[in-house]
Amino acid sequence: MDGGMTSHDALLLLSFGGPEGPDDVIPFLENVTRGRGIPRERLEKVGEHYHLFGGVSPINRLCRELKAAIEADFAAHGVDLPVYWGNRNWTPYLADTVRQMRDDGIRHAAAFVTSAYSGYSTNDQYLQDIARAREEVPGAPEIDKLPVYWDRPGFLDPFADAARDALGRLPDGARLLFTAHSVPLAQPNRELYVAELEQAARTVAGRAAPGAPWDLVYQSRSGPPSQPWLEPQITDHLEKLAGEGVRAVAVVPIGFVSDHMEVKYDLDVEAAGRAAELGIAFVRAATPGGDPRFAALPRLLLEETLD
Repeated sequence: MDGGMTSHDALLLLSFGGPEGPDDVIPFLENVTRGRGIPRERLEKVGEHYHLFGGVSPINRLCRELKAAIEADFAAHGVDLPVYWGNRNWTPYLADTVRQMRDDGIRHAAAFVTSAYSGYSTNDQYLQDIARAREEVPGAPEIDKLPVYWDRPGFLDPFADAARDALGRLPDGARLLFTAHSVPLAQPNRELYVAELEQAARTVAGRAAPGAPWDLVYQSRSGPPSQPWLEPQITDHLEKLAGEGVRAVAVVPIGFVSDHMEVKYDLDVEAAGRAAELGIAFVRAATPGGDPRFAALPRLLLEETLD
Protein backbone atom coordinates (compact mmCIF):
# COMPACT_ATOMS: atom_id res chain seq x y z
CA MET A 1 0.00 0.00 0.00
CA ASP A 2 1.28 3.49 -0.79
CA GLY A 3 -0.13 6.94 -0.19
CA GLY A 4 -1.82 6.88 -3.56
CA MET A 5 -3.84 3.77 -2.73
CA THR A 6 -5.84 5.34 0.08
CA SER A 7 -8.00 8.43 0.37
CA HIS A 8 -6.01 9.42 3.48
CA ASP A 9 -3.02 11.69 3.11
CA ALA A 10 -1.71 11.48 6.71
CA LEU A 11 -1.87 9.43 9.92
CA LEU A 12 -2.67 11.11 13.22
CA LEU A 13 -1.40 9.38 16.38
CA LEU A 14 -3.84 10.45 19.09
CA SER A 15 -3.10 9.87 22.78
CA PHE A 16 -3.95 10.94 26.32
CA GLY A 17 -0.84 12.95 27.13
CA GLY A 18 1.16 13.26 30.33
CA PRO A 19 3.43 15.64 32.25
CA GLU A 20 7.10 15.83 31.35
CA GLY A 21 8.39 17.64 34.42
CA PRO A 22 7.42 18.57 38.00
CA ASP A 23 5.92 21.94 36.99
CA ASP A 24 3.60 20.17 34.52
CA VAL A 25 1.94 17.83 37.03
CA ILE A 26 -0.82 19.99 38.55
CA PRO A 27 -1.70 21.79 35.27
CA PHE A 28 -1.92 18.38 33.58
CA LEU A 29 -4.18 16.99 36.30
CA GLU A 30 -6.33 20.13 36.05
CA ASN A 31 -6.74 19.41 32.34
CA VAL A 32 -7.71 15.80 33.02
CA THR A 33 -10.29 16.68 35.68
CA ARG A 34 -11.64 19.96 34.24
CA GLY A 35 -15.35 20.40 34.96
CA ARG A 36 -15.49 17.64 37.58
CA GLY A 37 -15.02 19.81 40.67
CA ILE A 38 -12.03 17.87 42.00
CA PRO A 39 -10.47 19.83 44.93
CA ARG A 40 -6.86 20.92 44.56
CA GLU A 41 -5.93 18.90 47.64
CA ARG A 42 -6.94 15.74 45.79
CA LEU A 43 -4.95 16.77 42.72
CA GLU A 44 -1.88 17.35 44.88
CA LYS A 45 -2.32 13.92 46.44
CA VAL A 46 -2.46 12.26 43.01
CA GLY A 47 0.43 14.45 41.92
CA GLU A 48 2.62 12.75 44.51
CA HIS A 49 2.47 9.61 42.38
CA TYR A 50 4.05 11.51 39.49
CA HIS A 51 6.68 13.10 41.71
CA LEU A 52 7.92 9.63 42.67
CA PHE A 53 9.03 9.46 39.03
CA GLY A 54 10.45 12.97 38.79
CA GLY A 55 7.12 14.49 37.74
CA VAL A 56 7.30 12.65 34.41
CA SER A 57 4.81 10.23 32.95
CA PRO A 58 6.37 7.82 30.44
CA ILE A 59 3.45 8.18 28.02
CA ASN A 60 4.79 11.09 25.94
CA ARG A 61 8.20 9.44 25.53
CA LEU A 62 6.50 6.22 24.50
CA CYS A 63 4.33 8.10 21.99
CA ARG A 64 7.47 9.56 20.42
CA GLU A 65 8.93 6.06 20.19
CA LEU A 66 5.69 4.68 18.77
CA LYS A 67 5.51 7.48 16.18
CA ALA A 68 9.07 6.66 15.08
CA ALA A 69 8.24 2.94 14.93
CA ILE A 70 5.12 3.62 12.82
CA GLU A 71 7.15 5.79 10.46
CA ALA A 72 9.75 3.01 10.16
CA ASP A 73 7.01 0.47 9.43
CA PHE A 74 5.49 2.77 6.80
CA ALA A 75 8.87 3.24 5.15
CA ALA A 76 9.58 -0.50 5.14
CA HIS A 77 6.25 -1.21 3.42
CA GLY A 78 6.21 1.66 0.95
CA VAL A 79 3.50 3.69 2.70
CA ASP A 80 4.07 7.32 1.82
CA LEU A 81 2.08 9.09 4.54
CA PRO A 82 3.33 11.62 7.11
CA VAL A 83 2.65 10.79 10.77
CA TYR A 84 1.46 13.49 13.17
CA TRP A 85 0.93 13.26 16.94
CA GLY A 86 -1.55 15.06 19.20
CA ASN A 87 -2.79 14.63 22.79
CA ARG A 88 -6.01 15.20 24.68
CA ASN A 89 -4.53 16.57 27.91
CA TRP A 90 -0.98 17.81 27.31
CA THR A 91 1.38 19.06 24.65
CA PRO A 92 1.33 18.53 21.77
CA TYR A 93 -2.36 19.37 22.10
CA LEU A 94 -4.62 17.87 19.46
CA ALA A 95 -5.97 21.20 18.19
CA ASP A 96 -2.41 22.48 17.66
CA THR A 97 -1.56 19.33 15.71
CA VAL A 98 -4.70 19.64 13.59
CA ARG A 99 -3.76 23.26 12.86
CA GLN A 100 -0.29 22.14 11.74
CA MET A 101 -1.84 19.44 9.55
CA ARG A 102 -4.07 22.04 7.91
CA ASP A 103 -1.13 24.37 7.33
CA ASP A 104 0.81 21.48 5.78
CA GLY A 105 -2.00 20.93 3.28
CA ILE A 106 -3.40 17.73 4.82
CA ARG A 107 -7.00 17.22 3.73
CA HIS A 108 -8.04 13.76 4.98
CA ALA A 109 -6.25 11.97 7.83
CA ALA A 110 -6.76 8.65 9.60
CA ALA A 111 -6.43 8.65 13.40
CA PHE A 112 -4.83 5.82 15.38
CA VAL A 113 -5.70 6.12 19.06
CA THR A 114 -3.59 4.67 21.87
CA SER A 115 -6.66 2.93 23.28
CA ALA A 116 -7.65 -0.48 21.98
CA TYR A 117 -11.25 -0.84 23.19
CA SER A 118 -14.78 0.36 22.64
CA GLY A 119 -16.54 2.27 25.39
CA TYR A 120 -16.96 5.91 26.31
CA SER A 121 -13.57 6.90 27.74
CA THR A 122 -11.65 4.48 25.52
CA ASN A 123 -13.31 5.35 22.20
CA ASP A 124 -16.21 7.81 22.24
CA GLN A 125 -14.27 10.54 24.05
CA TYR A 126 -11.58 10.42 21.39
CA LEU A 127 -14.22 10.92 18.72
CA GLN A 128 -15.39 13.95 20.68
CA ASP A 129 -11.80 15.20 20.94
CA ILE A 130 -11.43 14.99 17.17
CA ALA A 131 -14.71 16.81 16.56
CA ARG A 132 -13.82 19.54 19.08
CA ALA A 133 -10.36 20.09 17.61
CA ARG A 134 -11.76 20.33 14.08
CA GLU A 135 -14.31 22.90 15.23
CA GLU A 136 -11.50 24.95 16.75
CA VAL A 137 -9.43 24.96 13.55
CA PRO A 138 -11.02 26.61 10.49
CA GLY A 139 -10.33 24.59 7.38
CA ALA A 140 -9.33 21.52 9.41
CA PRO A 141 -8.81 18.27 7.53
CA GLU A 142 -11.31 15.46 7.69
CA ILE A 143 -10.20 12.92 10.31
CA ASP A 144 -11.43 9.32 10.41
CA LYS A 145 -10.73 7.34 13.56
CA LEU A 146 -9.43 3.87 12.71
CA PRO A 147 -11.31 0.92 14.26
CA VAL A 148 -10.70 -0.43 17.75
CA TYR A 149 -8.08 -3.17 17.69
CA TRP A 150 -8.35 -5.13 20.94
CA ASP A 151 -8.79 -8.35 18.93
CA ARG A 152 -5.94 -7.82 16.45
CA PRO A 153 -2.81 -10.01 16.58
CA GLY A 154 -0.58 -6.94 16.70
CA PHE A 155 -2.12 -6.11 20.10
CA LEU A 156 -2.72 -9.60 21.51
CA ASP A 157 0.47 -11.39 20.43
CA PRO A 158 2.86 -9.07 22.32
CA PHE A 159 0.69 -9.49 25.42
CA ALA A 160 0.73 -13.29 25.08
CA ASP A 161 4.53 -13.27 24.86
CA ALA A 162 4.78 -10.90 27.82
CA ALA A 163 2.40 -12.99 29.92
CA ARG A 164 4.37 -16.14 29.12
CA ASP A 165 7.60 -14.38 30.11
CA ALA A 166 6.08 -13.14 33.39
CA LEU A 167 4.85 -16.62 34.29
CA GLY A 168 8.31 -17.99 33.52
CA ARG A 169 9.77 -15.78 36.24
CA LEU A 170 7.40 -17.15 38.88
CA PRO A 171 7.01 -20.51 40.60
CA ASP A 172 4.60 -23.09 39.23
CA GLY A 173 0.96 -22.40 40.02
CA ALA A 174 1.15 -18.63 39.54
CA ARG A 175 -2.19 -16.99 38.80
CA LEU A 176 -2.72 -14.78 35.76
CA LEU A 177 -4.36 -11.46 36.60
CA PHE A 178 -5.52 -9.26 33.74
CA THR A 179 -6.10 -5.66 34.71
CA ALA A 180 -7.77 -2.66 33.08
CA HIS A 181 -8.82 0.84 34.06
CA SER A 182 -12.05 0.78 36.04
CA VAL A 183 -14.95 2.95 34.87
CA PRO A 184 -18.26 3.94 36.51
CA LEU A 185 -21.02 1.38 36.09
CA ALA A 186 -23.19 4.16 34.67
CA GLN A 187 -20.70 5.02 31.92
CA PRO A 188 -22.09 4.59 28.38
CA ASN A 189 -20.99 1.43 26.54
CA ARG A 190 -19.55 -0.04 29.73
CA GLU A 191 -20.91 -3.51 28.87
CA LEU A 192 -19.12 -3.54 25.50
CA TYR A 193 -15.87 -2.44 27.16
CA VAL A 194 -16.08 -5.32 29.64
CA ALA A 195 -17.01 -7.88 26.99
CA GLU A 196 -14.00 -6.92 24.85
CA LEU A 197 -11.66 -7.02 27.85
CA GLU A 198 -12.92 -10.47 28.81
CA GLN A 199 -12.40 -11.82 25.31
CA ALA A 200 -8.93 -10.27 25.00
CA ALA A 201 -7.92 -11.73 28.38
CA ARG A 202 -9.33 -15.14 27.45
CA THR A 203 -7.35 -15.15 24.20
CA VAL A 204 -4.07 -14.14 25.83
CA ALA A 205 -4.51 -16.60 28.70
CA GLY A 206 -5.22 -19.39 26.23
CA ARG A 207 -1.98 -18.67 24.40
CA ALA A 208 0.22 -18.02 27.43
CA ALA A 209 -1.04 -20.73 29.80
CA PRO A 210 -3.66 -23.00 28.24
CA GLY A 211 -6.10 -24.32 30.83
CA ALA A 212 -4.69 -22.25 33.69
CA PRO A 213 -7.04 -20.12 35.83
CA TRP A 214 -7.09 -16.39 35.29
CA ASP A 215 -9.03 -13.36 36.51
CA LEU A 216 -10.00 -9.97 35.09
CA VAL A 217 -9.64 -7.22 37.68
CA TYR A 218 -9.66 -3.43 37.65
CA GLN A 219 -7.54 -0.57 38.88
CA SER A 220 -7.19 3.21 39.08
CA ARG A 221 -10.76 4.13 40.06
CA SER A 222 -11.03 7.83 40.85
CA GLY A 223 -14.68 8.52 41.68
CA PRO A 224 -16.31 9.08 45.08
CA PRO A 225 -16.88 5.95 47.20
CA SER A 226 -20.64 6.36 46.75
CA GLN A 227 -20.35 5.90 42.97
CA PRO A 228 -20.23 2.25 41.85
CA TRP A 229 -17.35 1.35 39.53
CA LEU A 230 -16.22 -1.86 37.89
CA GLU A 231 -14.84 -4.34 40.41
CA PRO A 232 -12.93 -6.12 41.84
CA GLN A 233 -10.08 -3.72 42.37
CA ILE A 234 -6.74 -5.46 42.04
CA THR A 235 -5.63 -4.79 45.62
CA ASP A 236 -8.87 -6.25 46.98
CA HIS A 237 -8.52 -9.28 44.72
CA LEU A 238 -4.95 -9.87 45.87
CA GLU A 239 -6.28 -10.14 49.42
CA LYS A 240 -8.87 -12.67 48.26
CA LEU A 241 -6.24 -14.73 46.43
CA ALA A 242 -3.97 -14.70 49.47
CA GLY A 243 -6.83 -16.14 51.49
CA GLU A 244 -7.18 -18.90 48.91
CA GLY A 245 -3.52 -19.80 49.18
CA VAL A 246 -2.29 -18.24 45.93
CA ARG A 247 1.36 -17.31 46.35
CA ALA A 248 2.33 -15.84 42.97
CA VAL A 249 0.64 -13.64 40.35
CA ALA A 250 1.57 -12.53 36.85
CA VAL A 251 -0.21 -9.23 36.24
CA VAL A 252 -1.03 -8.42 32.61
CA PRO A 253 -2.23 -4.81 32.03
CA ILE A 254 -4.48 -5.86 29.16
CA GLY A 255 -6.35 -2.53 29.19
CA PHE A 256 -3.27 -0.45 28.34
CA VAL A 257 -1.24 -0.23 25.14
CA SER A 258 1.87 1.16 26.88
CA ASP A 259 3.21 2.03 30.31
CA HIS A 260 1.97 5.23 31.88
CA MET A 261 1.27 6.33 35.43
CA GLU A 262 -1.64 3.96 35.97
CA VAL A 263 0.80 1.16 35.19
CA LYS A 264 3.97 2.55 36.75
CA TYR A 265 2.35 3.60 40.04
CA ASP A 266 -0.96 1.78 40.44
CA LEU A 267 0.56 -1.57 39.49
CA ASP A 268 4.33 -1.38 39.93
CA VAL A 269 4.15 0.48 43.24
CA GLU A 270 0.72 0.15 44.85
CA ALA A 271 -0.37 -3.35 43.75
CA ALA A 272 3.15 -4.77 43.97
CA GLY A 273 3.49 -3.34 47.47
CA ARG A 274 0.21 -4.91 48.58
CA ALA A 275 1.25 -8.25 47.12
CA ALA A 276 4.51 -8.10 49.08
CA GLU A 277 2.58 -7.41 52.29
CA LEU A 278 0.45 -10.49 51.57
CA GLY A 279 3.42 -12.71 50.78
CA ILE A 280 2.51 -13.01 47.09
CA ALA A 281 5.25 -13.01 44.46
CA PHE A 282 4.37 -10.39 41.84
CA VAL A 283 5.59 -9.93 38.26
CA ARG A 284 4.05 -7.37 35.93
CA ALA A 285 4.01 -8.24 32.24
CA ALA A 286 5.19 -5.73 29.65
CA THR A 287 2.77 -3.71 27.51
CA PRO A 288 2.98 -3.75 23.68
CA GLY A 289 4.50 -0.25 23.55
CA GLY A 290 7.01 -0.02 20.71
CA ASP A 291 6.80 -3.69 19.70
CA PRO A 292 7.07 -3.79 15.88
CA ARG A 293 3.92 -5.92 15.71
CA PHE A 294 2.01 -3.18 17.51
CA ALA A 295 3.62 -0.43 15.42
CA ALA A 296 2.38 -2.25 12.30
CA LEU A 297 -1.26 -1.95 13.39
CA PRO A 298 -1.94 1.49 11.85
CA ARG A 299 -0.77 0.24 8.45
CA LEU A 300 -2.83 -2.94 8.73
CA LEU A 301 -5.93 -0.99 9.79
CA LEU A 302 -5.43 1.38 6.87
CA GLU A 303 -5.23 -1.63 4.56
CA GLU A 304 -8.57 -2.82 6.00
CA THR A 305 -10.14 0.50 5.02
CA LEU A 306 -9.13 -0.24 1.40
CA ASP A 307 -10.91 -3.59 1.59
